[in-house]
Amino acid sequence: MGPIWVKQRTLWNLFLLILLCSFFDVLGVQMLEEKCHARWPKEITVRSDAFRAQQFPENDLPKLFTFAKPAEDEKRAKAAAAIFLEYHCAGKRSGRGKKTEISQLIEKWEQFPQWKSFLKQMDSIWADVQYFPILQRTGEKESVTFENSWMEERTFGGKRGHEGTDLMTAFDEPGRYPAVSMTDGTVLHKGWLPKGGYRIGILSPHGGYFYYAHLDSYAEIEEGDTVQAGQLIGFVGNSGYGVEGTKGKFATHLHVGIYLNPGKEEISVNPYWILKYLEQRKLTYTSG
Repeated sequence: MGPIWVKQRTLWNLFLLILLCSFFDVLGVQMLEEKCHARWPKEITVRSDAFRAQQFPENDLPKLFTFAKPAEDEKRAKAAAAIFLEYHCAGKRSGRGKKTEISQLIEKWEQFPQWKSFLKQMDSIWADVQYFPILQRTGEKESVTFENSWMEERTFGGKRGHEGTDLMTAFDEPGRYPAVSMTDGTVLHKGWLPKGGYRIGILSPHGGYFYYAHLDSYAEIEEGDTVQAGQLIGFVGNSGYGVEGTKGKFATHLHVGIYLNPGKEEISVNPYWILKYLEQRKLTYTSG
């Protein structure tokens, strides 16, 4: 009887140990997440590097495509906000990425008081985007390539970080590719900038400022005009890096920038992930 009792007791102790380990493992994850939530106002703000970089786990982008179509602006912004928070707060920091449905992530994060103000900023970036900013030429497999060049070094006009994404055209031909507005909005700025060349800045309904630079020429559009998503704003070029009219200092491409609080304390945010999302929404054209 002695050895059997010892064996049973050992098994019981082992069971208790496994149960306790599981409990503290779950508790530990919860504590990490709660600690992260408590720090949210300090670490996840509109001016933080994490927010400005708008970094997302690339394998979650297909979920965003499925969950929110380009016309579903509010749904898309909520989904982007929840994925961003889960990645930067719970998943990335704890090292325990979770395969959770987006609707569940939204329910989870909207419980926190910071959610509404955070979502308002994400609305400015995500809610109004509808179309990729360069039209796809019929018959061409790929018109544009781009990389995540956020904050890479630039030297014209002094050393600085690259506040945007460069969309490189398949053919280095200024004036070949039409550029369109990614959003509805109002044209706030049109004209020459030494760094941006011929540029247009459009304020979207939710307050994001969408900046298109290095154009070769403009469409018939003026400051104060109202534009619709997908409307022609000009043609992609290589203007800039000098006095007005300077062209050819670099390869043909469209620089896209996104800013919050235009005209005040402007904050640039990384357009890369939005452009990756909008790759699914390219309008086409046929050359004349």
